[in-house]
Amino acid sequence: MYKRQVYDSEERKREIARLHHIRQQTVPNSESDPLLSLADFVAPADSGVADYIGAFAVTAGLGADEIAADYQARGDDYNAILVKALADRLAEAFAEHLHLRVRREFWGYSPDEDLDNTDLIRERYQGIRPAPGYPACPDHTEKSALFDLLKAERNIGIQLTENWSMHPAASVSGWYFSHPQARYLNVGKLQRDQVEDLAGRKGMAVKDLERELASVLGYAPDAVKRPNDERPNEKSPANQA
Repeated sequence: MYKRQVYDSEERKREIARLHHIRQQTVPNSESDPLLSLADFVAPADSGVADYIGAFAVTAGLGADEIAADYQARGDDYNAILVKALADRLAEAFAEHLHLRVRREFWGYSPDEDLDNTDLIRERYQGIRPAPGYPACPDHTEKSALFDLLKAERNIGIQLTENWSMHPAASVSGWYFSHPQARYLNVGKLQRDQVEDLAGRKGMAVKDLERELASVLGYAPDAVKRPNDERPNEKSPANQA
């Protein structure tokens, strides 16, 4: 059984979060190609290996909506759009800069990294920073665990909407993986067995998770309720990741 737990200290006695990732559903190019999950890049709790995962949330949008609204009130749509675009770019730049510091300083696994802009754009460095809602982890509900761990609303003022959007909009959040083989991936379209398994692990009703994952479902949710649609289920861990 795969376990990806987060603990409050090096002693690893008190669990403070359990993260859920999804395994690739796409057909591999060859039989030797593995179907990956982001969970593969962190050692499971029962392996005995002390491993780490990072989390981040940054924003450059505090006050941007008010500034843009002021421009719009004066009929200056150009500068209203420019303010929002600039805030978005600054948030992305800050997220990239923070990842650089993680690699060089905070975790320090690449202290001598010295890449030019071309290499940075092509991500020729060790580690990735995938975000919930993107192809590697399309489940937006994982933002709940992310924001709880970081106490993002209290610490920097980013809020999650009921639809899992971030406010201010010019915000970026996600996970840090430092494994040398970590790479971005696309889990592909999910079938019902995978959704049922994930719902059981997350303690969600299948129909609720289907609604959250609607854009990546490879099937049409049944109109007729099944027994496990109304309550979490416990299934075989074969698809867990």
